[in-house]
Amino acid sequence: MKSFTLIETLVTIIIFALIMGVIGGVIVMLYRTYSYTQQQSIAINEARRGIEIMVKEIREARPGDDGSYPIKKAGDKEFIFYSDIDKDGEIEKVRYFLGTANSGSQTQECITFSDGESCSVTFSDFLQGSLISAQVTVSVEGDFGWSQEYAEIYADGEYLGRVCQTGCSDCAGIWQGNTTFDITSQAADGFIEFMADATSSVNDFCDWEETNHSMKAKFELSWEEEIIENVHQFKKGVINPTSSPVEYPPDQEEISILSSYVRNTPPIFEYFYFDEEENQLKKIEDYPVRLIDTELMKIFLVVNINPNRAPQSFELESYVQLRNLKEEY
Repeated sequence: MKSFTLIETLVTIIIFALIMGVIGGVIVMLYRTYSYTQQQSIAINEARRGIEIMVKEIREARPGDDGSYPIKKAGDKEFIFYSDIDKDGEIEKVRYFLGTANSGSQTQECITFSDGESCSVTFSDFLQGSLISAQVTVSVEGDFGWSQEYAEIYADGEYLGRVCQTGCSDCAGIWQGNTTFDITSQAADGFIEFMADATSSVNDFCDWEETNHSMKAKFELSWEEEIIENVHQFKKGVINPTSSPVEYPPDQEEISILSSYVRNTPPIFEYFYFDEEENQLKKIEDYPVRLIDTELMKIFLVVNINPNRAPQSFELESYVQLRNLKEEY
């Protein structure tokens, strides 16, 4: 019987090692592909469950326990609203947002003690990242019971509009005329000055907290900015109401991550109303109008754990009607 020579044995071992190496490489590649596909599937399922929960909670949006309107913020990648999400009889403040989106708010007031006087407030150093959008809600109290008694609002010297020309009353003892203005362009540098200029007919005889004032003005600044961290994490924040008087303290927000792989370039949230004259849905582009006219929302998520590898990004889309705001159509 002829035996293998040493050279033949070595060649056989080398060939066998190469074959086993190829087989091992294929097995590893198949395992990694399977593992990656499985992770992508898990990420998609997490996002799908997140959308299902969102739809249920947004559908039941309602006024906050502090009297706030059901929709607090309606951004492209951040949506804040009020809803009883745990069915405990208390209305929670809920925020859905992409990790790049951070929102903030500040409030300042000013007062005048002379007829037809103006007052102003200044906000500064409120941005941590790049501004996406900014709004201010202005309300007043004072001698505003006549059509010639109103306040004109300015931001950095630019005219925004009027507050309380109609629908307000003299010395009401409550804030009136809540009006929201888009001030994204003025707030981009993180510094903005607001002025409320009362007409000459606004007289100094009101006594809510301060005696003999003509006008008190409140400026509620809110903004959305982009922070370069956790850029693909889609999150949910919840604030429970406090008691007497009801508040929603921002520092008590409990945040959870719904998905770590959301890669939206398009908006996550889009807003629509039903045009009865044209009998069709129309998208709402103007920010302040989104807060009061939204009847239907679109939720759109793009999920991919690694865009540089197959499989392709997976898109999830859903629509939700806000039942407590508009009648169904």
